[in-house]
Amino acid sequence: MNKDVIYIDVEDDITAIIGKVKGAKEKIVALVPPKRIGVLQSAVNLRLIARAAKQADKRLVLISNNSALAALAAAAQVPTAKNLQSKPEMAEISALDIDNGEDIIDGAQLPVGDHARVAGMGAVALASNAAIDDAVKENAAEAPIRAVPPAPGRPLPKAKSKSGVSVPNFNKFRKKFVLIIAGVILLIAGLVWGIFFAPQATVIITARTTESSANAKVKLADSAATNFSAGTIKTVVQESKKDVSVEFTPTGKKEVGEKATGKMQISRTSVSSNAITVPAGTSFSSDQITFVSTESATLNGTTVGPGGIVQDSATVSVEAVKIGEEYNVSARAYSSSVSGISANGTDMAGGTKREITVASTSDVQSATDELAQQKSDDIKAQLTGQFNDTFVILEQTFKIDRGDPVVTPAIGKEVTEGSKSKLTSTITYQLSAVAKADVDQFLGDYFADQIKGQDDRRVYDNGAGQVTFTNIAAVSGGFTGNIVATAKIGPKIDDNAIKDLAKGKRYGDIQSALEAIQGVDNVDVKFWPFWVSSAPNDTKKISIEFNLNESN
Repeated sequence: MNKDVIYIDVEDDITAIIGKVKGAKEKIVALVPPKRIGVLQSAVNLRLIARAAKQADKRLVLISNNSALAALAAAAQVPTAKNLQSKPEMAEISALDIDNGEDIIDGAQLPVGDHARVAGMGAVALASNAAIDDAVKENAAEAPIRAVPPAPGRPLPKAKSKSGVSVPNFNKFRKKFVLIIAGVILLIAGLVWGIFFAPQATVIITARTTESSANAKVKLADSAATNFSAGTIKTVVQESKKDVSVEFTPTGKKEVGEKATGKMQISRTSVSSNAITVPAGTSFSSDQITFVSTESATLNGTTVGPGGIVQDSATVSVEAVKIGEEYNVSARAYSSSVSGISANGTDMAGGTKREITVASTSDVQSATDELAQQKSDDIKAQLTGQFNDTFVILEQTFKIDRGDPVVTPAIGKEVTEGSKSKLTSTITYQLSAVAKADVDQFLGDYFADQIKGQDDRRVYDNGAGQVTFTNIAAVSGGFTGNIVATAKIGPKIDDNAIKDLAKGKRYGDIQSALEAIQGVDNVDVKFWPFWVSSAPNDTKKISIEFNLNESN
């Protein structure tokens, strides 16, 4: 069966205890006294409580392991239990032991005159019981109920005799007094803090927003500044250079050797006073073998001397037009590409020829294609990792710039038999990104321009968190592309104005005032601590939160 447990404070008087008993909700009421028994040390007070419980149809149980108190309770027909779980019992009155020295009234120590005064009062015992009943019926809100003295002639419980006079413990009194004063100070400080400093309020506004899209063409360049009017956004470029190479087997063939050389004596055959010039590069041919002069010569005009006509002559160096031993020929006459002269060559020598392996143009192109097929995913990931989370990576700006390839040995140079040629190239990798701060600036200006002139509108989210860039193409000095974002635009609500409106007001007043604003869907107000029922007058203790109720 359920029971109500009432804990009695030391300060509780008999009226307060009776009020608590009558106010109990359960039929069984367990009274738990303090360590210092206080008002319950009187059997009369216990009888008052017991009668009040009986009239309120309550069954009273006293929770105590104090044998003296149990004996007093038994005299008032109140059962006792050592704890809330043990079975209540009625103590024997003959086993009374008065609280081991606590301040229980001991009739045996009263002066003889006092005993004589009460000895003749046996006739009024019944009147005493009636007085107790009347006292219980009094209203608890009126004057405190006073304990009724024992009936005259009724035997008092025997108590242990006390030797000497009881001396008050002033040290305990001082400690209690200090604790009480400290408690009062803490209580006052707590009240001041709770009333003037602790109260806070959070106004949560759910605003209805609509979406607005941006799809603007911009130029992206690391040399440009972010400017909405100019349509430019600054980029940051990360770069990495890497030397790559590939070996290949050359397949080209080439004939190499030396050209045959010699001397050519040229003589004028035409009769004229005009000089004949034989320039370098003049060809001299004989039996499909051609030599060319490596120096020029001038033949003077014809003269007439004592012996007849005199023609000028000269000797020039010549070399074969091709390499090979077939140009190593003996002295003979040659025809010249210059008219009016004759030519006779000396023995020609020094011509040689052999075939070597070289890197051909097709070999180099194949090696270049092989280099281009090497994967660059690792380099791209490395460049991406050089940007932190404050950047938007522009994947389409990943750029590979391959330098001019260098072939070793060079094209046309002999490659030793069994060796390979090597193609080396320096490749520059680049990746661009845009700082989120620049994206936020550009989109903020873009959507501010979209609602220009609408003073009752506000951009709650410019879409920078989900921005994308499309149609990126390389141009001189950077890239072009489209910036795409979706903003949330709703009613313009000033935080400071809301705080001024809410200060000092209750929940309903704040809610009705703010919900009247166009575009506000819902208003909720949270107070702290729990006992606060209105917003503080200090706006610094009022915070504003916005939630967006998005609608397309």
